[in-house]
Amino acid sequence: MAVEVVPLMPVHKKNIEETKGSFGDSYVALFVRMLGLDNDPLDREQAIVALWQYSLGGKKCIDNIMQFQGCINLTVNLLQSESSSACEAAAGLLRSISSVNVYRDVVAESGAIEEITGLLNRLSLTPEVMEQILCALWNLSVDEKLSVKIANPDILPLLIKSLEDEDLRVKEAAAGVLANLTLTHSNHTIMVEAGVIPKLANFLKSAVEEESKVIRKEARNALVELSKNEYYRILVIEEGLVPVPLIGIAPYRSLTPSLHSWPSLPDGSKIERTSKGPSRFGASELLLGLNIDDKNANLEEAKMNAIIGRSKQQFLARSGAIEVEDTKLPQSELSKNKQFTLLPWMDGVARLVLILELEDELSICRAAESIARASINEHLRNSFKEAGAVKNLIQLLDHNSDAIIFAAVGALERLSISNAVCQTIEAEGVIAPLTKMLKNLEMSEGMMEKTLNLLARILDPNRKMKSKFYGGPVNGFKKELDAARGDDDPTGSTRKVYEMPKSKQNIRQDVLAFDVVARLVDMLKHPSLEIQRKVASILEFVATSDSVIDKTISADIESGLLAIFQQVELNELESDVESQLLAIQVEEVGLAVSAASRLLTKLLDLEQFRRTINSAHFTKLLHKILKSNIPLQYKDWVAACLVKIDSLYGPISILEFENPINMEVTLYEKIPRLIEQIRSAFSLEAQEAAVVELNRIISEGMVDATRTVASEGGIFLLVKLIEGGSENAVEAALSILYNLSMDSENHAAFIAAGAVPALRKIIMSERSQWKRALRLLRNLPT
Repeated sequence: MAVEVVPLMPVHKKNIEETKGSFGDSYVALFVRMLGLDNDPLDREQAIVALWQYSLGGKKCIDNIMQFQGCINLTVNLLQSESSSACEAAAGLLRSISSVNVYRDVVAESGAIEEITGLLNRLSLTPEVMEQILCALWNLSVDEKLSVKIANPDILPLLIKSLEDEDLRVKEAAAGVLANLTLTHSNHTIMVEAGVIPKLANFLKSAVEEESKVIRKEARNALVELSKNEYYRILVIEEGLVPVPLIGIAPYRSLTPSLHSWPSLPDGSKIERTSKGPSRFGASELLLGLNIDDKNANLEEAKMNAIIGRSKQQFLARSGAIEVEDTKLPQSELSKNKQFTLLPWMDGVARLVLILELEDELSICRAAESIARASINEHLRNSFKEAGAVKNLIQLLDHNSDAIIFAAVGALERLSISNAVCQTIEAEGVIAPLTKMLKNLEMSEGMMEKTLNLLARILDPNRKMKSKFYGGPVNGFKKELDAARGDDDPTGSTRKVYEMPKSKQNIRQDVLAFDVVARLVDMLKHPSLEIQRKVASILEFVATSDSVIDKTISADIESGLLAIFQQVELNELESDVESQLLAIQVEEVGLAVSAASRLLTKLLDLEQFRRTINSAHFTKLLHKILKSNIPLQYKDWVAACLVKIDSLYGPISILEFENPINMEVTLYEKIPRLIEQIRSAFSLEAQEAAVVELNRIISEGMVDATRTVASEGGIFLLVKLIEGGSENAVEAALSILYNLSMDSENHAAFIAAGAVPALRKIIMSERSQWKRALRLLRNLPT
């Protein structure tokens, strides 16, 4: 930090120039001797004041003072003085000396940091003293070793508290120290735990005139360093700041908005003109954009924020004032180092969308990546939608740069987590470019995963059913209704939710083309378990109608399903899965197998498919999977598929896989006993143990097990249980009910037991089991 000339306090009655000229270098030794502990306190005070003022003359003066050993120790001792003037002068001298690199270690070794810590705990410090001691720490914190020493639980809370001080210079110094501390990576954890992020973020979110540029600069530098960590970046974004790449002024020159363009909303709708004609230089249009929050505008708040942010950023770009305060480095350095800044969310969202409209490819790519990283909550995802990011990102899918396409897909995939944004993405026509990309045999695995994930989320019928139930706030965010649904009656037919309007059916025709279906079926044989899972989910959503089943059969979907079920040596998994695969691989196998089981279950509803498959082969494979050690929750779907096959084809001889005696005992003794325990248990614990054990039996796919549960009145008991049982009991009960729902003969009992309202209650309350309840509800003829 540069040495600053500070005027002498009035009590000293001498200005700096007079003092510097009143004694030469030869008098330095005299004043150093006057610092001795055996001297009168007043003499010591006058000496330290004189030396502080002398040190402001520059490095040569500081070198003269440092010739005398013990000077630093005596100065540190004076920090304990009861005199504010002496404390200020001692801290000021330490500040001057520590501004010279070679003397920082000497200052630290003298115990200055410890004395400053004690001094900060005083309640009666004047702003002048606080400024000097914090500036001394500011200089010392430049050194990495000393930075680690300063970032301790004793000093950090005091620094953070100083950010709230009324004196501007004190706040600037505290922010400067914290900014320097963030330059040392090992300090980050303790600083975040001390609560530094919210305090610094407040400076960047406040109006420019309320805080000095120094504070804002140091706060931004500190938060930028912390944001380089993925988890801390999320904390920064949650405070309302968005990371925006610094690309330099040059790329913005390609932005040529019309001077006479009238502001419009991101969805393309026009704002009613209130003036007879446009102004010559577009001033009236700009002012309209900046004042769109007028109460008479009759716009949603999100749309107002979008147009205000866009107007501000376009004005900065057109006037050449964009990024002026952020950096002076050339564009090549900015791109090479991937530097970024932090902006309040309204400005940050608008800036990122603006960059998407530029011509510089690297800038576009970095903006799309930033949108993906910033889309951490519903508020920001909706803000990007309102700002027009969706349309720009979809247009980039046709770009000739693979890097830009990858970044755009990643951003759309993150934005689609929001149900409302996902609807907008589909309405903007994203399916056509996505299917075109899927046909590319040279697509990278990473691109393929993101593309499939986005497509699966768009086609997921659960998204539409969920929007049918939510019209109010859930978890703090507004769940928007599906605009294309057209049926607001929550008691209406569940299956009607999946009858898409003709316009949406036309949008999805690209997915139903034979070459796309064939490509998806071929992807079922891909070695990546994640890709297998996503493809199986997509085919479950689209390949279950009479118009598509012929294409899936022609594409040999049976071989694709067998590839997933046979992807590992199941006999090895049965013996010791842990010794063969890592835990995460076992989890991925379970996910892929369960997705394939759901797809097979759906396909079995179609007669054309049932006539073409070898049901006995699938039954044997699924029984092997049930006996493997993949996680139990994934066996639920496998067991449900077996129940479906059994109800359609009848019992298949698989005695080589089952013990007939054990099966008889289970069917006629164990299951009835568990049903009775569920009915008569006095404690939730006993009831939970019984239903969990019953779920384990059903999940093993034993022939006639589900029929026994239904005949014993288990459906009524389980429906009652999901309304008031423990979390584990509800999870197990839903799993059993899902298996029972595979047999259409049980549907009447489901309706009589009141399963539909109970399931809707789980879905609307968004309990942890809502997805399983949603799948079960889809199987019922409500």
